[in-house]
Amino acid sequence: MNYVYTAITDKGEKREGMIEAVNQELAIAGLQRRGLIVTSIKDEEHAKKWFEITLFEHVPMKDVVIFSRQVSTLFEAQVSALKAFTLLSENTENKLLGRKLSTIVSDLQAGSSIAGAMAKQSDVFSDFYVNMVKAGEESGKLTQVFSFLADYLDRQYALTTKTKNAFVYPIFVISVFFIVMILMFTVIVPKLSDIITQSGQPIPVYTQIVFAISNIFINYGIFMLIFVVLAVAALIYMARTPKGKQVVDDIKFGFPVVGNLYSKLYLARIADNMDTMLSSGIPIVRAIEITAQVVGNKRYQGIMMNTMEGVKAGKSFSQALAEHPEIPKLMPQIIRVGEETGSVGSILKMLAKFYNREVDQAIDTLVGLIEPFMIVFLGIGVGILLVSILVPIYNIAGGIQ
Repeated sequence: MNYVYTAITDKGEKREGMIEAVNQELAIAGLQRRGLIVTSIKDEEHAKKWFEITLFEHVPMKDVVIFSRQVSTLFEAQVSALKAFTLLSENTENKLLGRKLSTIVSDLQAGSSIAGAMAKQSDVFSDFYVNMVKAGEESGKLTQVFSFLADYLDRQYALTTKTKNAFVYPIFVISVFFIVMILMFTVIVPKLSDIITQSGQPIPVYTQIVFAISNIFINYGIFMLIFVVLAVAALIYMARTPKGKQVVDDIKFGFPVVGNLYSKLYLARIADNMDTMLSSGIPIVRAIEITAQVVGNKRYQGIMMNTMEGVKAGKSFSQALAEHPEIPKLMPQIIRVGEETGSVGSILKMLAKFYNREVDQAIDTLVGLIEPFMIVFLGIGVGILLVSILVPIYNIAGGIQ
């Protein structure tokens, strides 16, 4: 069981963190052996207050990048692992990361390895990260490994951020459009509807449709809002299930431009992961297995798991990879050259850079296509609404004359 504690050192310094123990008495004894005077200790569940919203509490990748860079710098300065993690736990801005690092410090003091302590914090440090650290400990290259990890996570953060940002602008514009249209249907159209109906003039069919939509929003708007909220919540829940993730992945690849973007994104991630791990001395079978776990897509996860089985059966990495039609022929062909020349790592690094550039170009293409599409879509929507309202008003004005 984990216990959250508050204590002071013999110098009067305040310490907060988490310690794992069978019961509270052993937790206190463990802290006292470290020279700490315990002022407060509670098990993790009771330490959580009812008003804390832990659903949204997380450690952003940016903070993990900064942490990795700081650890590498401290190791280069010959600072011990225990001291380095203690310093970072006390000075990190992200409170959740600070608590996680405090727990790692406690595990290190209890004799755990760095990788073993990090493995317990799986919500912050992925299997990929932990295995990289483990390889660094075994090879005595922890400084280089944390530097590799910082560079790798920095690249992944930049790539993921750019991909997400490509969708921010169109989603914002379309959301504003729908909000404005809803306000038009609930505020403006009803007032004009009364004027046009009372005039006695014949109302065009398309105008009647607009009035009917307006009445639906006015009379059933609250029910529609509840339905939309429940539907979105249900979709989010379903998307987190294994079957739901598979459906989302299929939808992603169903769109021509978007599917091409995501394919190149995952290919870049595979190449980058494999390069980073092989460069750190992780065996190829284990590197493929970890890549499958962290690639972030069910389809490519299955491809990598099948590739791993092929390598276990005696095939080369390039041969096993080439059996999957989702993998471009160029990729296994270039990897085969690396296998023949003994430079798989540099080949994978080159492929990662190539597909990163491809992702950048795909994002630029997507943004270039979305903007004119939005202009046409918004123009048609606004045009239909204006015509539906202005034509009857024009007829009324003509009748008055």
